[in-house]
Amino acid sequence: MRIRRLLFVLMVSILSFWVMDSAAVRVVVPGGYAATGPAGGAPPADEVPPYHNKAPRKELPPTLDPLRFPDGITQNAYAMAGKIKEVLYQQPCYCHCDREYGHASLLECFTGTHAAVCNICKMEAIYAYNETARKKTAAQIREGIINGEALKIDLAKYREYKPPSD
Repeated sequence: MRIRRLLFVLMVSILSFWVMDSAAVRVVVPGGYAATGPAGGAPPADEVPPYHNKAPRKELPPTLDPLRFPDGITQNAYAMAGKIKEVLYQQPCYCHCDREYGHASLLECFTGTHAAVCNICKMEAIYAYNETARKKTAAQIREGIINGEALKIDLAKYREYKPPSD
């Protein structure tokens, strides 16, 4: 009888925690991915999330292996992120993971599993990779992200995994 009561209390505690956790700020859409943010573009400029204004002075941590993930979009985003770590270090992330996870730049989304479930992170990284290939500076890319340009990325184009060329 005592074990049953203990299990019941434990189950209620876990369910209570789960309900409170699911009421967090993050909005999840069908498919388990975070929503893309406010309709019509970027949040107000005065709410720019944290980023580093200059290139790093130290070696950056590795991004996770793209093949760790089952879907092509996530694989492509992680592969691209791994190629431009210095650029991502200098970018804000508009999913506001700084508030929930303490991230200081977009790069941190890809050194862990957060970006695997966040379309905003994926769009921003793919945008940054594409703009880097067009010879844009980190500051120019940041301006585009702040202005909502990254949210125009069509993730469907990246469903098939194609590792980026060097």
